[in-house]
Amino acid sequence: MDRLRTDYAPDGSERPGEYPYTRGISDTPRVWTMGQYAGFGSAAESNRRFRALLDAGGTGFSVALDLPTQMGMDSDDARAAGEVGRVGVAIDSLADIEILMDGIPLEEISQVRTTANSIGYVWAALFLALARKRGVDPNEFGMFIQNDVLKEYIARGTQMFPPEPSLRLAVDTIEHCATHVSRWVPLAMSGYHIRESGADAVQEVAWTFANARAYLDEARRRGVSIDAVAPTLFTFLSVTIDVLPEVAKLRAARRVWARLMRETYGAVDPRSMQLRIFAFTAGSTFTAQQPMNNVVRASVEATVAALAGVQTLHVSAYDEALGVPTEAAATLALRTQQVVAYETGLTETVDPLAGSYAIEALTDDLERRMWDTLRDIEQRGGALRCIESGFFADQLSESAYRHAQEVDSGERVVVGVNRFPAEADPLEVFMPDPATENAQAAAVREVRSRRDESRWQAAMERLGESARGDENILPACVEAVSAYATVGEICTTLREIHGSWVPTTVY
Repeated sequence: MDRLRTDYAPDGSERPGEYPYTRGISDTPRVWTMGQYAGFGSAAESNRRFRALLDAGGTGFSVALDLPTQMGMDSDDARAAGEVGRVGVAIDSLADIEILMDGIPLEEISQVRTTANSIGYVWAALFLALARKRGVDPNEFGMFIQNDVLKEYIARGTQMFPPEPSLRLAVDTIEHCATHVSRWVPLAMSGYHIRESGADAVQEVAWTFANARAYLDEARRRGVSIDAVAPTLFTFLSVTIDVLPEVAKLRAARRVWARLMRETYGAVDPRSMQLRIFAFTAGSTFTAQQPMNNVVRASVEATVAALAGVQTLHVSAYDEALGVPTEAAATLALRTQQVVAYETGLTETVDPLAGSYAIEALTDDLERRMWDTLRDIEQRGGALRCIESGFFADQLSESAYRHAQEVDSGERVVVGVNRFPAEADPLEVFMPDPATENAQAAAVREVRSRRDESRWQAAMERLGESARGDENILPACVEAVSAYATVGEICTTLREIHGSWVPTTVY
């Protein structure tokens, strides 16, 4: 199609690329970064999957970590039994990162994303150490570290320490990257998991920004300028199948963020006010019943992301309700992005639904409700206090229950589940190799046996000193992983210093 004017304002006022960026952070149409979330089993197996996705035209990738890694456990930890390599790749040390990135030139990758949240500082240290070992400037490649530990207390559950030390470690990563590796994204303010756990669209965005305020307030307390931090950030949001409300949600999120940065934080750099969005199609909308219907859902949700003007996109694979995607399903998910990007013409126009009564009314309504929710959280003492009191957990339970009731009653139609049920042909489902766990446990033991023990000991002592003091943890963590300290050893050291999280029970 012919490219339409991108400076057109249907109401004679706001244009794309202008504050408050409702219509997009740029007036130039462009294709988003296509990075598929993948990873399973061992680093070698995941390396083959990443290389296949890059060969298929991907421009970045996202590393799915297994639960033991996300929770700071090594693969030979008894608590990790049965979970090693199951929902992501097992990463125990720098040795695994070297295998994971073997044959992948760092400087040619636009973005490497990861689910590292409670271990965001370790993940940053691993890639800083890898870059140093390869002689590559870390600013020559893009890293996208989720590092949003506060939402773990709300929606995912991989937190290890109490909220305050967890916040400190996350901000250590933000501060270090803003100061030394400005190309990296040290925080993806994450609403996706909040939405997937049952929150509505307003809660998803407002709670995400409330958490972001906690990180930004701590960074400012340390003397870091808002205009040094905010331009490095992304937000990570869900895109569900509710087409018009979801387009409006992302438009409203941009507007709220811009005003929050300028009016509350006094940002002057336009980049601080421009909310960069990583959208992830909603896995919670996918069904195990009639799983091929998920191909349609993925296509619709990818179209929503294109209409809303996102900067980065992952499209879920149709078999994700059954397990880790097969290579064929993951490739089709990438092809879905490519068809939407290159065949529909949607990337030829910025904010193509602007001026629609429904879109503009929904955007205004969602913005108002987001601000109301943000003010309520501030009145309750902010995100940390809402985590500690159980307020978020209570509200999320209520929202998830209402959604489940709507599906059970048929008020919310789910094709193949509560309407038009039918038997579906069985699908090939990915199954992890059970031998992977034993091999990975043996591999981490070998790493421990062949490393320089005196170097490791000195690095671990420095790590402990940094954690007990108030210096940034990243330099010590880089030295620790360079000495082949494992993820579990680093997290155990910090747990001994900071303690463990005991959740608040809400009735």
